Amino acid sequence: MLVKRSPARPPAPVSKVTAEGRIHLDVAVTDAADKPVPGLEPWDFKILDDNQPRKILTFRSFDGVTVKPDPPVEVILVLDILNLPFQQVSFTRAEVEEFLRQNGGHLVQPVSIFLLTDAGLRMQPRPSVDGNALVEIVSQIKGSISSINPAMGAGGDLMRFQRSAHQLANIAENEANRPGRKLLIWIGPGWPMLNGDNFLFSEKDQQRYFDGIVELSTKLREARMAVYSVSAAGPGLGVGDVHRFLYQDFLKGVKTPRQADTANLTLKVLATQSGGRILGPDNDLAGQINRCIAEANSFYALSFDPPKADHANEYHDLKVEVGKPGLTA
Repeated sequence: MLVKRSPARPPAPVSKVTAEGRIHLDVAVTDAADKPVPGLEPWDFKILDDNQPRKILTFRSFDGVTVKPDPPVEVILVLDILNLPFQQVSFTRAEVEEFLRQNGGHLVQPVSIFLLTDAGLRMQPRPSVDGNALVEIVSQIKGSISSINPAMGAGGDLMRFQRSAHQLANIAENEANRPGRKLLIWIGPGWPMLNGDNFLFSEKDQQRYFDGIVELSTKLREARMAVYSVSAAGPGLGVGDVHRFLYQDFLKGVKTPRQADTANLTLKVLATQSGGRILGPDNDLAGQINRCIAEANSFYALSFDPPKADHANEYHDLKVEVGKPGLTA
């Protein structure tokens, strides 16, 4: 087995919201045209915990106009140079700059810029609504040949997987200390699924990945963070690749280590399960980012009391349904 340890090694910490006896959820509702739907009431929602209904204890509705979230929803742009083909770096940077320059550089939401490379994660000190200032940061990004390259084969795929998932966990852990809802928009094709014949997993490996799944999903929820995946079209980005839909086989909740797979920790699975979206691939990255942000300020904040867990790291299948036709939570 090539894997010596999971990207998130320690067991999941006790959730702060669970320790307080309550789980809080941010829920975005859209119609058939993917437009946000305001004006719903508590009785329009149903929380299902392992298919068992739970009573909604608190409810708040935000429409971004008459009722705005305070603090404002933060947008985190992660430029994933680690997994982006070298020939796509300049195009991706230009698209992000185009987004930042909209409206004369006056951003609707506070934005943070994170840069992931083979050297690690770099970030700006604090969120900003000054798009022109953020352009100065993005313009300094230069394409370079990564030390982790395709010639490394399975070993390189493993390194990119571990570093990507680990840094996502670090971002979520840091953001959990900041109040408010966050949209993390990951710009790039994502990291490898490690589902080839070169990767074999023992029961010990599966336990490690199960611990990673529990820890990362808990951190994302505690950070009030939804993950979005946006990607460009072009050579090297897997456009037309039949394998880019394989993530759909791993969307079901993982309840035991025997069910754990590295694919459960890949970008598109985490985006779906955290309540975000998967957009692209196409060459309008700025438009994809705008579509993500269109949902930022129109959402519902719900809470419920979960039943007492029978054991540590008990993974629940949690769903929110809307009792009106044509609407999706």
